[in-house]
Amino acid sequence: MDKEKLQERKQTIYQFICDELYVPMKTKEMAMVLDVPKAQRGELQEVLDSLLADGKIEVSVKGKYSKSQGKFLTGEFRAHPRGFGFVTVEGEDEDIFIPESQTNGAFHKDTVRVALLPGGGGGKRKEGMVTKILARGTSQIVCTYEKSKTFGFAVPDNPKFGKDIFVPQERSKGAVTGHKVVVEITDFGGKDRKPEGKVVEILGHINDPGTDILSIVRAYDLPVEFSGKIMNQVENVAKEVSSADMAGRMDLRDWQTVTIDGEDAKDLDDAITLTKEGANYKLGVHIADVTNYVQEHSALDMEALKRGTSVYLVDRVIPMLPHALSNGICSLNAGEDRLALSCIMTIDEKGNVTDHVIAETVIKVDRRMSYTSVKKILEDRDEAEIREYEELVPMFERMRDLAAILRKKRMKRGSIDFDFPETKIQLDEKGVPVKIMPYDRNVATKIIEDFMLIANETVAQDYFWQELPFVYRTHDNPDTEKIKKLATFINNFGYTIRVGQDEVHPKELQKLLQKIDGTPEEALISRLTLRSMKQAKYTTVSTGHFGLAANYYCHFTSPIRRYPDLQIHRIIKDNLRGKMNEKKIEHYDRILPEVAKHSSEMERRADEAERETEKLKKVEYMESRIGEVFEGVISGVTEWGFYVELPNTIEGLVHVTSLLDDYYYYNESTYELVGEATNRRYKLGQKVQVEVVGTDKMMRTIDFAVVEK
Repeated sequence: MDKEKLQERKQTIYQFICDELYVPMKTKEMAMVLDVPKAQRGELQEVLDSLLADGKIEVSVKGKYSKSQGKFLTGEFRAHPRGFGFVTVEGEDEDIFIPESQTNGAFHKDTVRVALLPGGGGGKRKEGMVTKILARGTSQIVCTYEKSKTFGFAVPDNPKFGKDIFVPQERSKGAVTGHKVVVEITDFGGKDRKPEGKVVEILGHINDPGTDILSIVRAYDLPVEFSGKIMNQVENVAKEVSSADMAGRMDLRDWQTVTIDGEDAKDLDDAITLTKEGANYKLGVHIADVTNYVQEHSALDMEALKRGTSVYLVDRVIPMLPHALSNGICSLNAGEDRLALSCIMTIDEKGNVTDHVIAETVIKVDRRMSYTSVKKILEDRDEAEIREYEELVPMFERMRDLAAILRKKRMKRGSIDFDFPETKIQLDEKGVPVKIMPYDRNVATKIIEDFMLIANETVAQDYFWQELPFVYRTHDNPDTEKIKKLATFINNFGYTIRVGQDEVHPKELQKLLQKIDGTPEEALISRLTLRSMKQAKYTTVSTGHFGLAANYYCHFTSPIRRYPDLQIHRIIKDNLRGKMNEKKIEHYDRILPEVAKHSSEMERRADEAERETEKLKKVEYMESRIGEVFEGVISGVTEWGFYVELPNTIEGLVHVTSLLDDYYYYNESTYELVGEATNRRYKLGQKVQVEVVGTDKMMRTIDFAVVEK
């Protein structure tokens, strides 16, 4: 039907629905009332679909059309591999569920208009249907190519893109079966038609070292290379610190100063000084003055803003700033004069910051320390290590004491401490995982954590009360419904949390984590508690940080790897230099909301990419261990089986169909799988021996089977 004819028919049908349709009707009924011949019912359906897409009419679950009641929302569609999806709408607490039959051609990450379907609410998740695709969220997808005689198919790596993409031979760029390719979609297809595309880049063969991680890098659209223009700019700014650079700064080069980082860290952006005067501690947290080298609006600054954050993948770091800066002039290397922005705090024996100064400084680090060395000195009392760093040992002991005071104060107010072991994955030169182990926190990592937290809080509180434009790190109170569900769940284990009328105090969750400490169910309840909470984000209004039980919080301590910290430094320096006039305030008020929003989005993208590479390497690690037996702990139980976590943090599924000794059913109230005849039970926290029976790199899954002792 041509556009003019469609418009004319739309007007007629819409008028009928508005003026005469008192009872919702199906297409067939409407055709009879309007006397539309059978041969033209397809045209009627086309008109109805068009009106539906415009949001003028709506359709019920049973397919009956009526005038729109205006229940339309706009959001991002997130697909599920099984065909259904969810739409995230800004300002809405809960995502809208979209059944498979109502996705209407929407792809993962598309911006869509959604009509709410009747029956949602009242404790039941809202359901909707996609009525219009407003913007495509993805035009290029990383796929595995499969070649046939006259054409090819590209199978998306991300299972959320559920359909294979048809690639005509002449648009395949010579790809062969097994190539990882980037495909640009040229036609999104339809109900009975596959999407079409063309190969725009061949990343390498699936078996080539590094291709797997590169595929994830491209899938998340992570920028890797810096342009020539930016590298030229870096060469011009990355010079040694001159006396002119130091002019007007507080000179702290004679203060005893150290950096404490991981052995393999190269961008050292924070240094510490600590003295004690009577009962009071004087803590200096000195952060590399990156803004001295990254000028606002420069090509370097625009690129850093675009990236938002450095990304730490298992085999590489994709930095926010070029290495020549982050590992060079902006790195607080021992024995070198370095420009810094310092927060120098006077802290009493109860952990209260009684006074502080934020200043532009010049520092010189005495020694570059590792977490391992400091742990050896403070925890292991290693004699060789103590001799090596003899002159610094008293300061490390003061650090341990002050960190304990600060932690105790934070815990007292209700700060929640999730002590999950991070995963450390060791790869060989071909990118093959050879060792996977938990990377636990120790006394040294906690010292740095506690000192960074107090500096971030102090800076945020200072700028909040100055009422100047700023970027805060905020963490909203959890959704009451989710906390109530958590309370019901933990009740099965004999634990309780007190939920107020509308909210829970962080202290309640902290007390729960203390109660479960060391119990078999600790890992599971900790993870469920974390999932019940909202994501922290960057905002221009200080609404507090629930997880830290802090009224004021920001990110000040990592300007090399996080853009919000860089932005905050710029604001602080403008203020210290007396440049924070009305024009500057207007400027920051205008740009900061977008900086905060974009930085939050880039942080989420980086987190997802990091998780994806970890999952991939864990699957690859277990792929070469099929048939091997391990002991693990049951970390999750569902109706389709139970998950087992190994001591090295790898998790796999024992599928219920692999339990051949009995028929097992899922007891929802006790979170157990129970054998009908034997009454044998598999429950959370239980130790089991499992054999690795299968892996799937595409789906990032590991299958286990129970081994009888």
